[in-house]
Amino acid sequence: MRKYLLATCLSAVALCAASFAYADDDPLLTMQKDAKQWVTPRADYAATGYSTLNQINASNVGKIAPAWTFSTGVLRGHEGAPLVVGDVMYLVAPFPNTVYALDLNNDGKILWKYEPKQDPNVIPVMCCDTVNRGVSYGDGMIFMHQADTTLVALDAKTGKVDWSVKDGDASKGQTGTDAPFVFKDKVLIGVSGGEFGVRGWVSAYNAKDGKLVWRAYSEGPDSDLKVDPQKTTSLGKPIGADSSLKTWKGDQWKIGGGATWGWYAYDPKLNLVYYGSGNPSTWNPSQRPGDNKWSMTIWARNLDTGEAKWVYQMTPHDEWDYDGVNEMILTDQKIDGKDRQLLTHFDRNGFGYTLDRASGELLVAQKFDPKVNWATGINMDKNSADYGRPIRVKAMSTEAQDVNVKGVCPAALGSKDEQPAAYDPQTELFYVPTNHVCMDYEPFKVSYTAGQPYVGATLSMYPPKGDSNMGNFIAWDNKTGKIVWSDPEQFSAWGGALATAGGVVFYGTLEGYLKAVDAKTGKLLYKFKTPSGIIGNVMTYEHGGRQYVAVMSGVGGWAGIGLAAGLTKPNDGLGAVGGYAALSNYTALGGTLTVFALPQD
Repeated sequence: MRKYLLATCLSAVALCAASFAYADDDPLLTMQKDAKQWVTPRADYAATGYSTLNQINASNVGKIAPAWTFSTGVLRGHEGAPLVVGDVMYLVAPFPNTVYALDLNNDGKILWKYEPKQDPNVIPVMCCDTVNRGVSYGDGMIFMHQADTTLVALDAKTGKVDWSVKDGDASKGQTGTDAPFVFKDKVLIGVSGGEFGVRGWVSAYNAKDGKLVWRAYSEGPDSDLKVDPQKTTSLGKPIGADSSLKTWKGDQWKIGGGATWGWYAYDPKLNLVYYGSGNPSTWNPSQRPGDNKWSMTIWARNLDTGEAKWVYQMTPHDEWDYDGVNEMILTDQKIDGKDRQLLTHFDRNGFGYTLDRASGELLVAQKFDPKVNWATGINMDKNSADYGRPIRVKAMSTEAQDVNVKGVCPAALGSKDEQPAAYDPQTELFYVPTNHVCMDYEPFKVSYTAGQPYVGATLSMYPPKGDSNMGNFIAWDNKTGKIVWSDPEQFSAWGGALATAGGVVFYGTLEGYLKAVDAKTGKLLYKFKTPSGIIGNVMTYEHGGRQYVAVMSGVGGWAGIGLAAGLTKPNDGLGAVGGYAALSNYTALGGTLTVFALPQD
């Protein structure tokens, strides 16, 4: 790794992306402690989405107003969030994934931009809009995962390509939508394409030169999974030999899904990386009998070797597309009177899970939306053969081909999709943007062809019976598995949350509102309508002694795919177009960064 001295970058002329010396093992960890910056996609390795800045607080947040804006020039879904390193902000737009470096000392002047040249044929194989969830920083470089799976390392000062590597093959449905994650000296990326029969994997590259260090798959032989049959555990027991192969029919695992396009977290003390794998392929469950391990799974892997320490499959033999890729938030808390190293995960399947992140022990599993009906609960009896498995409701099964199962809650986009939650150590609560949506689901037989959709189900989506709201923003107690407060939203709350030491929690809505609520009560303290619907994640930073809050708006993603791609048939967009048809009455396409601050004296 190149060596840098820690420096404060004050020049408005020369770009100086906070460089540093390797005085300890991990300078990026030191940088995360500086709340003036936002150097990783979710604020820190633990993915908390929390900032200790408090200049903006519950007593004055109602006075904030836009300080400056920036247009990306792209009219598709804007997920993710900017980074702030020193005096420079970095952000990436949807396809074709232009990266911008903006000078905070000069009203967001463009210092440089990187414009990759990508084959537009990648667009049709991007499942749910042409999104990108952000860039990452490390060792003086900005890392970006392009739609065509190219991982590129850009010099943070100049935007010049330092190195690039192709991770997959878009012609086979393999695409890149996730943010890269820099942990110590490695860059980790996953792959999208579960709806194209892609067998999911995670790749770890050397941040210095782009050399592949390890790659681990979600399904297949033990060697591909990087598991040890006797040492890798699930709920405290060794997984045994061929744990994945035994749960698939024939060679179905080779096109088995388990994509890895979500968020990643890292515990430096345990040296473990945490992430989730997605839905099995196809969406027609009758074509893939068995538990389909290890799709729908929480993974804990050694950062240096990739070897899995433990796994936990949340939805064995998934029948509803309940992807398991949502963020893993790491906290140290007391639970049942004991100090615990915890991992909290809000799954698409509607259950909030709390596990011991060192051992993988399941501690809490409860519904975070009361309308969830595909299962009554999770079996918590450690003496049961079904320990840790969902207690399914037979009437909600989609196992019968060509049968339309009605009223399944949640819908395939889950009680929560990739929009990340935030954790506040002051309240010890998690703030979760949720979907409040159900569906009708009809599976049909489908054949696999590389690079072609491999779905095999027709869906329609709508709010739960008796409700008009399609979303809620909730506060969650991960120790008890209970909702503390809940704010209803007309549409799904699809923007990622930010919690701050000022007692304020921020999030965005599909209509385009940035909202600020009281962390203790959920009381609305402020809202502002941005130019387009928000599916991005709110972040904060300090510059020149002034705290700023920033969010990218640009409606799209799965919920907004009708607007983003011009789709009109109700069943298009895997069922989302009809469910969110009314969204067009409230917002339109656009790609804008809006930065807020308190008025200057």
